[in-house]
Amino acid sequence: MNTEQTAGSVEVARASVAPLWVQDLTVAYHRRPVLWDIELEVPRGQLVGVLGPNGAGKSTLIKAVIGLVPCMSGCVRIFGQPYRRSRHRVGYVPQRESVDWDFPVDALDVVTMGLYRQIGWFRPVTRRHRQTAMEALDRVGIADLAHRQISQLSGGQQQRAFLARALVHDADLYLMDEPFASVDASTERAIIEILREMKSRGKTVLVVHHDLQTVSDYFDHLVLLNLRLVAQGATAEVFTRENLRATYGGRLTLLDEATEAMRRGEGT
Repeated sequence: MNTEQTAGSVEVARASVAPLWVQDLTVAYHRRPVLWDIELEVPRGQLVGVLGPNGAGKSTLIKAVIGLVPCMSGCVRIFGQPYRRSRHRVGYVPQRESVDWDFPVDALDVVTMGLYRQIGWFRPVTRRHRQTAMEALDRVGIADLAHRQISQLSGGQQQRAFLARALVHDADLYLMDEPFASVDASTERAIIEILREMKSRGKTVLVVHHDLQTVSDYFDHLVLLNLRLVAQGATAEVFTRENLRATYGGRLTLLDEATEAMRRGEGT
């Protein structure tokens, strides 16, 4: 076997075990690239933060992985399989802004949607299914709001409901698009504790995130994006001023915030 064949075999082996493996991924809107030649390998059982400025392609990356936007080129594998074969192993929490909150369902209905793989299409929702959904709402702290119209919940409560929906799905890989955006401090603490508990059970969680000051506390592994992949790896190695400058350019306020966050982390 020659060197090229050996390298190819190694790539196949890595793709088969990684929760998420991406190679040569390019995505464009109206012929304008928003992600270019992305190569990515997400480690198993980690909390992974995806960072970058607005328009960097963070949300697009997640949507491309699960087929919500078409790819110009590239390969995506989830535990070694295309998404269509492994979708039962993936949980997705979209941005709140992308959801139609006027849809006439209550919080319990939203969570129960996460059980449709177990329930089956056109099959009745049983008392056991509703109990499972209620337990998930209890875990995220809003069981008392189970029968409230989803549009009547606060932003943080809506986010908790969608997190509960992901929990009942019991996936192996979770993709979350800014779950901490526009939530209060208590909701953010509740969400990160749930994510840490998921990690303790061997789940892999990929989170689009924007608050640089919490990165060191929240994530084991980072992916830095700005159209292209800037850096990826363990947070302690990747979360540097040099990488952040390459990612965010001249946005010095953000860099100063990150530097201060890193300084506090080194002092603890």
